[in-house]
Amino acid sequence: MREPTPSLSPVDQALVDGVRTRGRRALAKTITLIESTRADHQQRARAVVAELLPHSGNSIRIGISGSPGAGKSTFIEALGNHLLDAGHRLAVLAVDPSSSISGGSILGDKTRMESLCQREEAFIRPSPSAGSLGGVAEMTREAILVCEAAGFDVIIVETVGVGQSETTVAGMVDVFVLLQLPNAGDDLQAMKKGIVEIADLVVINKADIDPRAAAVARSQMQTAMSMLRPSIAGWRPAVLVLSALQKQGIDAFWAEIERYRTNMTACGEFAARRQRQALDWMWAQIDSGLRRRFHAHPAVRAELEPLSAAVAAGRTTPAAAAQTLLDHLQVR
Repeated sequence: MREPTPSLSPVDQALVDGVRTRGRRALAKTITLIESTRADHQQRARAVVAELLPHSGNSIRIGISGSPGAGKSTFIEALGNHLLDAGHRLAVLAVDPSSSISGGSILGDKTRMESLCQREEAFIRPSPSAGSLGGVAEMTREAILVCEAAGFDVIIVETVGVGQSETTVAGMVDVFVLLQLPNAGDDLQAMKKGIVEIADLVVINKADIDPRAAAVARSQMQTAMSMLRPSIAGWRPAVLVLSALQKQGIDAFWAEIERYRTNMTACGEFAARRQRQALDWMWAQIDSGLRRRFHAHPAVRAELEPLSAAVAAGRTTPAAAAQTLLDHLQVR
């Protein structure tokens, strides 16, 4: 092991060296450190990620979302095996909803991607969302950087597929993929406008069940995309039909991803998107940090409950109560 940098302890330097030499144990331990909520662990994690940052960025980051039952895990396993056979190295960050009792992951993607998790070229990390907004673990962005530093050239982030998870994951990946079912019917008509607007690629999965329904769903989605999806220079979002279970259409999907990367790189949008995401994440971290400091402030903790009761009873206005609490954070 080389001499540690001034900001790293020998233990953390060993993590950095292990990640850089593609050590799976070091990679797992580093992500565990990143996900820890302990203040001392967070300080160590920031130093480790800063050391790994220059070695990150050399991947295609793919976000995959869709309603429960859309076949996300089956699709990721079929795609993953296809990529590994082609010589790629794949990391899957699967964010599960957290158990309200134990706080751990409920879905357990390692049990749903059995063949993929047995391959050395793949790394699958199920992480509990722990109640974070959008169903995406708060430190998923840092985990992406660490996986890239470990030499993985394809990073997939699978989201819970509920609430604001689609918007959240779209803000940390290069291409956002939305999975839909062929017999969604009215669900397609009722789909939120925002989801269609952020999708870079839509996949109608399980086409083998009802090919005719899949064709209808594709037509409906293409119409919705043409009306609602804002145009981006160099890219017109496509709608693909495939069967992950039968491994049909996987090669066409990956060809579309490569076409997307080529076109977006050529027009400069690929790099610009990552720059915007980095700045957005900085502000998200600032907002999160301020919220934690607010709730930890002794005066806020003392007054929050009585002021909340006063607002509920109509004895004071929400604006007045909020200002009273915020005044405690003023720098004097």
